[in-house]
Amino acid sequence: MQTTISQFPMRISSDLLRLTYGENHDPHMWLGLHDHTGGKKIIRLWRPGASTLYLEVFGEKLQARKINDAGLFEYEVPIHTQPLDYRVYHQNGMLAHDPYAFWPTLGEIDLYLFGQGVHYQLHRIMGGRLTTHQGVAGVKFAVWAPEAKRVSLIGDFNYWDGRTNPMRSLGGSGVWELFVPGLTEGTKYKFEIKTQSGHLNIKADPYALSSEMRPDTASVIANVDRFEWQDDNWMKQRTERQHHPKPINVYEVHLGSWRRKNNQFLNYREIAQQLVQYCQEMHFTHVELLPIQEHPLDESWGYQVSGFYAATSRFGTPEDFQWFVNHLHMHNIGVILDWVPGHFPTDDFSLGRFDGSALYEHADPRQGFHPHWNTLIFNFGRREVSNFLIANALFWLEQMHIDGLRVDAVASMLYLDYGREEGEWIPNRYGTKENLDAIEFLRHLNSVVHQRVPGALTIAEESTSFSKVSYPVEEGGLGFDMKWNMGWMNDTLRYFSTDMFYRHYHHNDLTFGLLYAFSERFVSVLSHDEVVHGKNSLLAKMPGDVWQKFANMRLLYSYMICQPGKKLLFMGGEIGQWNEWSSKGELEWNLLEFIPHQEIQRMVKELNQFYLNHSALWERDFHHSGFEWVDFADSKNSIISYLRKGEHGLLLCVHNFTPMYHANYFLPLRNVATIQELFNSDAARFGGSDKVNGNPQLVADANGYTVGAQLQIAPLATMIFSLSFWE
Repeated sequence: MQTTISQFPMRISSDLLRLTYGENHDPHMWLGLHDHTGGKKIIRLWRPGASTLYLEVFGEKLQARKINDAGLFEYEVPIHTQPLDYRVYHQNGMLAHDPYAFWPTLGEIDLYLFGQGVHYQLHRIMGGRLTTHQGVAGVKFAVWAPEAKRVSLIGDFNYWDGRTNPMRSLGGSGVWELFVPGLTEGTKYKFEIKTQSGHLNIKADPYALSSEMRPDTASVIANVDRFEWQDDNWMKQRTERQHHPKPINVYEVHLGSWRRKNNQFLNYREIAQQLVQYCQEMHFTHVELLPIQEHPLDESWGYQVSGFYAATSRFGTPEDFQWFVNHLHMHNIGVILDWVPGHFPTDDFSLGRFDGSALYEHADPRQGFHPHWNTLIFNFGRREVSNFLIANALFWLEQMHIDGLRVDAVASMLYLDYGREEGEWIPNRYGTKENLDAIEFLRHLNSVVHQRVPGALTIAEESTSFSKVSYPVEEGGLGFDMKWNMGWMNDTLRYFSTDMFYRHYHHNDLTFGLLYAFSERFVSVLSHDEVVHGKNSLLAKMPGDVWQKFANMRLLYSYMICQPGKKLLFMGGEIGQWNEWSSKGELEWNLLEFIPHQEIQRMVKELNQFYLNHSALWERDFHHSGFEWVDFADSKNSIISYLRKGEHGLLLCVHNFTPMYHANYFLPLRNVATIQELFNSDAARFGGSDKVNGNPQLVADANGYTVGAQLQIAPLATMIFSLSFWE
């Protein structure tokens, strides 16, 4: 005869009712092994829908007694047995420890640091993680859902039944926890969250280390501690050289469309081997990956992240990605990740309204919804949210050995009115448009990164004139190492898109950028954003006939290499891709069957090598002492010239932005002893007209002092010369 609820004490009855209705905050207080009357012990087990339930005590298989139809079972332990250990037969036939027989896996210090927003190893305590707890192997789960009535763990181990494994609330922290013994790597799971309104939210783990292949969205238990890194030399040198001038020439890559096999994605390991070979051949120092954190939609290119701690399963496992990073490091190539802390998608399984409340995002859509991208905006002022993001940055830098983060869309974070009309945004407490919480978040982020991961880079994609983006926090800056030079990119591409006959009217586009070139630590970029959405590929932007288009392309890239600042080129630019980039296929590598595309690639390769070999092009990138105009005023001929200076020499850079050839062009240069052309983008091997300077002539005044040089100025070309001076 079954016992009814009324036969239990009132407290137990109310607890059981809350358990039955899925609203019990602490099932461990009721379930598991507990003291019983008469000095005995009682094991209470919860299995909704089961008619029988077996357990094993001291090796003996026993049947628990069903107490009610809700799914409560119990087994009374005789007083002489007093077991501290028992096993339960679960739905899948597995014999394992009882999840409700264990202490919490999070301590008070962990919860305190999380509440303060300063738990920098958060990825080790939150989410689903393999562990050994109280001597038992399994998986610990922890999720932040302070407004939830109940949180349950669901997965393939319990047939996705939210009644079976309710989690324990750890009080005011808002964290819910459960240790499930016996679970292993590859286990699929989610959280079922009962909101205050009674709705059930089925959510992926915000801290998941892996996810199912889209369109499936379950989180997957993974191991990121097993990989044996072999990049000690790289990591050591990265730290030792962090304050040394260095060349940085970045190849920006979208992994899903760089190369494919039978139009299918390659694995991280396959990509790594091909990418290393290519970057070494082309002399790039770093790759920058468009976001590889898990995302539901291919067409977002990774910029709508749903799994911030998970390398996307499109290309393999987290361990495969670690192999990718390790392999690049073993061949002296750095890895920068595009990182997206500014917004996240509205997909039901993701972070939005996570526990029924505006948890990760602002509640007010004027601060919490992004009209440009139809995404949600993080509430940077909430400590736990800030901690989620900062710990995520550290996870990629420390755990996954990433060398730097390019922080996406910083301007959208800095300004409350970004992308909004009047009346659609809320001023800060001072009545201005700056997002004070986001500013503090970015300073906190950069301070912690530079303290904990010396040598790692943080790079801001920031499109406004916000001051001191790349200044140290101690000097009132945001603390980034560098900032993308969006102004230079926009001015330069607008200029190059102009008909060559009219370029002399737009000479200011070439010279204006030098007025602010040293106000920040800039990266000159030709990025992915400029070759999509009807903007044309770089080659297709160029005016003129086919020869002139390729000449302009050679000029554009060589002009960027000569300018102050580090360098970045998006994939496809180096082979002269005609069509806009598409994420749905691979680059048009077949173009390399044609000579003009071979020639542009050859020029990029040789120019990259030239850049690495000549420190004058990178040693003083961020200081005005590394740059000096020779002549910026020849707008009539659309020619500019300047010196790039290093500690051990200098280079003269001359650019001709029209198809006009000048056989005897005088350039004012004083006290020069010798001049020699080292590079010319018009060389025949690059597809040019071969108007090179085999023997440039110096010009002296009546007293024999050098006043300049007589040069052959090639059409649509960059010429680089070495100079020596009279002492």
